[in-house]
Amino acid sequence: MKISRTEIITVAALMLSVLAAGVSGYMIIEGWNLADSLYMTVITLATIGYGETHPLSPHGRIFTMLLIFGGLGIMAYAFSMFTALIVGGHLTDAFRRRKMDKQIKSLAGHYIVCGASRAGLSIAEELAKTGRSFVMVEMDAASAARLVERGWLTVRGDATEDKTLKEAGMERAAGLFCCLNNDKDNAFAALTGRLLNQASRIISAQRSEEVRQKLMRSGADAVINPGHIGGLRMVSEMVRPATVTFLDNMLREARNAYRFEDVEIRTPVLLGDIKGAQGGAALAVAVRRRGAVDYEMNPAPDMRLAEGDVVIALGSREQIASLRRGLGLH
Repeated sequence: MKISRTEIITVAALMLSVLAAGVSGYMIIEGWNLADSLYMTVITLATIGYGETHPLSPHGRIFTMLLIFGGLGIMAYAFSMFTALIVGGHLTDAFRRRKMDKQIKSLAGHYIVCGASRAGLSIAEELAKTGRSFVMVEMDAASAARLVERGWLTVRGDATEDKTLKEAGMERAAGLFCCLNNDKDNAFAALTGRLLNQASRIISAQRSEEVRQKLMRSGADAVINPGHIGGLRMVSEMVRPATVTFLDNMLREARNAYRFEDVEIRTPVLLGDIKGAQGGAALAVAVRRRGAVDYEMNPAPDMRLAEGDVVIALGSREQIASLRRGLGLH
């Protein structure tokens, strides 16, 4: 039994109306006070049968019969609806939705993933594995329910609409992933996200070769073609299988997944102090100087890093977190 919010509000309004009518009737007809009138109305509508609060006049008894006939159907329907809410899990879902909304409102610097496509699910799994906060946005009710069952914060709605992205906290988000089923929707989602947050980084999936520039103009910072990436992966599987297996094992390790991470330098430091070549710490694989395009691979320990330089580090989640703390980052 599916119960809408409008039905709940309507039944609640009818119950209050019958209750108000009963209280008013007893106060006017019998001259009782508010407490006695309310008590008599409640026991009458609930058919408890405790007896009359005070002896009723003939007019009072006629009013009581009318109140029973008029209100009994409404009360019966209200009780059946309340039972359906509990048995059907609607009440539990409402509490869970409210709790989830509060959690989303408390987020800042999180990521928003639009669409429970294969790419969207892969992104969410990676964000969850690396300990990053994120919110899923999905229009399909069944898909959204499955996301909630996995313990992921989820907003059900159209990712191309301002209202939906605002519910997901777009104004406070660090990034937006557009992984919807067609390029037009991805372009609209990117545009909506950019209008809500100029500072957020936006990454969009690309289905057709011709739309790359349109997606970029819509507000995306980067456009990824899953088909192209899949082709590169197939080549790697063919010509360098050992390397691919190593990277897969590194990424899929359940207990201590290793990742490449960007670490931006905020204060000058000697690379040897953070390089981690002796083991037990994140490994500094490459350095990109501030404003540069190319990377210096396997940099020497005596390299002095300046503010704005970016270190490409390899390590576990705990090792990367330790490196960031050591550099005064969060």
